[in-house]
Amino acid sequence: MAKKQQKPKLDANGERKQRSQFGEAWHRMKKDKGAMLGLAVVSILVLVAILSNFLLDYDTDVVGMNTKERLQSPNAKHLLGTDEYGRDILFRILYGSRYSLSVGLVAVAIALVAGVTLGAIAGYKGGAVEEVIMRLTDIFSSVPNMLMALVVVSALGQSMLNLMIAIGVTSIPQFVRITRATVLTVRNQEYVESARAIGLSTPKIIISHILPNSLSPIIVQTTLRVASAIISASSLSFLGLGIPAPNPEWGSMLSGGRKFIRDYPYMTLYPGLAIMITVLSLNLLGDGLRDALDPKLKN
Repeated sequence: MAKKQQKPKLDANGERKQRSQFGEAWHRMKKDKGAMLGLAVVSILVLVAILSNFLLDYDTDVVGMNTKERLQSPNAKHLLGTDEYGRDILFRILYGSRYSLSVGLVAVAIALVAGVTLGAIAGYKGGAVEEVIMRLTDIFSSVPNMLMALVVVSALGQSMLNLMIAIGVTSIPQFVRITRATVLTVRNQEYVESARAIGLSTPKIIISHILPNSLSPIIVQTTLRVASAIISASSLSFLGLGIPAPNPEWGSMLSGGRKFIRDYPYMTLYPGLAIMITVLSLNLLGDGLRDALDPKLKN
């Protein structure tokens, strides 16, 4: 039997409706099951991070000690068990999503603002300005991200804000490079030349005409960098240089549970799964966005 074709949507004049760029991207993305799964999981994590502050009492449910219930395996009362201080691991993981997501989002926001600004200036201006910015970017890129983050945290001190700054600084070069590459492809387009001809200032041209047409790769890079930032934050917390105890950051929970990994493996298993699921979901979402926003993959 022949497959029934879906009728195109028509506007008030009887003409076929044209989707916007992002409407078309959303239409293609909905066909990607992996991307939609990633979006669903990320949405749930964000919801959990928001609601945990209202549903859980920090002093009692998250950091409050109860030595009578210490080191209990998963049971009906404590679904994921308890740690060496009798704290419920499920509650700590749920509350810890606030820290991991906050660090990831704020760190990437810092890198996004600085990196996109520098990359747009380098790509649009060219010449000596571009050379200086890109050589500084090369210098930063030559230092391993984790080492750079360790230096920044050690210099500024151990706190959540300093952790965000440290991870944000290490992510700037990636945004500089991808923004510059995208701006180079659009800076000589006719609409940019027209903007120059009517006397618009350089900041106005970049903000109003160049960046709006360079968003696709930047959006994809942002999604993927949030996943990398969460891993970096967990790694620094695991080393004792991230969010200070007793805050339930997933990396610090892994570090605390490694002493008991032989007899109580659940103490490291569940925080590790939380990190893995979050990062995997963000990567699936990022891959789906990349495919949806790529005009070469239009169906």
